[in-house]
Amino acid sequence: MQGRQRDPESLAQQVEPLHRKSASPPPVESWHPEFSGDIDIRIARDGQWYFKGAPIERQSFVALFSTILRKDDDGDYYLVTPVEKWRIRVDDAPFVAHSLSAEGQGEGQKLSFVTNAGDTIVLGADHPLEVHTHVETGEPSPYIRVRRNLYALIERSTFYHLVELAVSREGSNGTELGVWSDGNFYPIGTL
Repeated sequence: MQGRQRDPESLAQQVEPLHRKSASPPPVESWHPEFSGDIDIRIARDGQWYFKGAPIERQSFVALFSTILRKDDDGDYYLVTPVEKWRIRVDDAPFVAHSLSAEGQGEGQKLSFVTNAGDTIVLGADHPLEVHTHVETGEPSPYIRVRRNLYALIERSTFYHLVELAVSREGSNGTELGVWSDGNFYPIGTL
């Protein structure tokens, strides 16, 4: 299969029947096809998907492809079906969390994010928050795990909303600023 080119339309035609069989994402971690090659799909830092440099305008394709996306131990991202495995490029994280809603208060609070692929995820044990800090600028880059080892970058305005919900508490490194969700405390910085 290597050397054969794929385009989003033909790949979508192959993947759509897999979605009709189940409401949950396909079990891509259990599929081990041979490497099929590189497909000229890139996910930009802002979550926009591109094919051959042009934006993929059909949101249904983005939502569909996001369910067959996998990051392997080699650090590369692949679109995987039972019979094909196509490497794509991802600038930062494959998803972007663009909205946040809060339900409840304090330790009983639940924070939900919506991604550019249409996933709604509750910040919690299965979907933890990680905040990485740029070494030179000190600027935070917050991420939430969507599934397996795939993360969503929390866009700036959504992160500011998250900071508005933050509380302080004493932690092992001094006073931490963070949020409660689904019974867990997630630090986002120190004071």
